[in-house]
Amino acid sequence: MKLRIDKFIWCVRLTKTRALAAELIAKNKIRLNDLPTKASKDISVGDTVFVYRNSAVFTYSVLKLTDKRLSASLVSDFIQDTTSIEEKEKNNLYLASQKVYRLSDGKPTKKDRREIEDFLDQWDE
Repeated sequence: MKLRIDKFIWCVRLTKTRALAAELIAKNKIRLNDLPTKASKDISVGDTVFVYRNSAVFTYSVLKLTDKRLSASLVSDFIQDTTSIEEKEKNNLYLASQKVYRLSDGKPTKKDRREIEDFLDQWDE
């Protein structure tokens, strides 16, 4: 069975749309067997898909091929997540820092500024 990588990535729910999968491949955010690829490249069983997201590299092994979009419960029959724990922690740290940043308005308050100045003054001494 021949299957395009952009369609497979969409079928196993790594992206929400097939167009988004093709866009990520074009931006080199998705690689096949750690090599740059095109959206029309055929994928086969045993290949490794690398997804670069939020400065972390997620790794998936292809177990079976499908040309129909799967329900979330069936995805584990078709791909196996082989991402290292360090990469998952790196992604979780990034997401947590983004959450904290979005909760603030990005600008320190007057109290925060004074605490920063006091802290920096301690380093100068």
